[in-house]
Amino acid sequence: MPVLPGAEPYRHDGGEVGVLLCHGFTGSPQSLRPWAEYLAEHNLTVTLPLLPGHGTRWEDMELTGWQDWYAEVDRELRALSRRCAQVFVFGLSMGGALALRLAARHGDAVSGVVVVNPANKVHGLSAYALPVARHVVRTTKGITSDIARPGVVEIGYDRVPLHAAHSLRNFFRLVDGELPQVTQPLLVLRSPQDHVVPAADSARILSRVSSTDVREVLLEQSYHVATLDHDADRICEESLTFVGRLAPSLGKEGTAAGG
Repeated sequence: MPVLPGAEPYRHDGGEVGVLLCHGFTGSPQSLRPWAEYLAEHNLTVTLPLLPGHGTRWEDMELTGWQDWYAEVDRELRALSRRCAQVFVFGLSMGGALALRLAARHGDAVSGVVVVNPANKVHGLSAYALPVARHVVRTTKGITSDIARPGVVEIGYDRVPLHAAHSLRNFFRLVDGELPQVTQPLLVLRSPQDHVVPAADSARILSRVSSTDVREVLLEQSYHVATLDHDADRICEESLTFVGRLAPSLGKEGTAAGG
């Protein structure tokens, strides 16, 4: 099945500092592409994979689950670690949960974590109905394009397969239990006006990680897909500053000034 135009994975070979970016549930690399390209312009080695079942059609996603999505980013992290001296993991929404699990499981192989509107739980009555409903109803309404900026559209599915949503619910529970194993420096960028993921998710993550180097930044002008919204430049700048502080070689190469 061909990938939707614009949803292709992205890679850039740069310096010895690497960043793995993880996109969200039913979304695609398109939502993080400008962020990835910004990092590449500053001589970082960047990997932005397309998660299995994503970026084609929702019927393909119906056949996948969290094990498939996590296995993909785990493989990419291992490859990046062989290539780079230091590696950071970034994520949006469910991608934030993927990034946090990578940090929990890979320890010192991950130098830091940046998450944008990270998801931690499937909320509402739907969460309780999923185990049964997924056998009766195939899909529900999509969750893409929660963006304040006019004219900007996120490439993703207009339907959510309930089998995949049930798997996502299980994944969030798993990651929540592993959050105390996250010890790396953590930057959380959160939109107060988010119509997909509530503020409670970021609060829960911040309360459970063991990281001591933690900062939360509010993205006042953006909705959920802040990486394509009014605060996209701020996300780029804050994340590069974060990496530069923790990866001395980035500054030595002159990349903090533009490479």
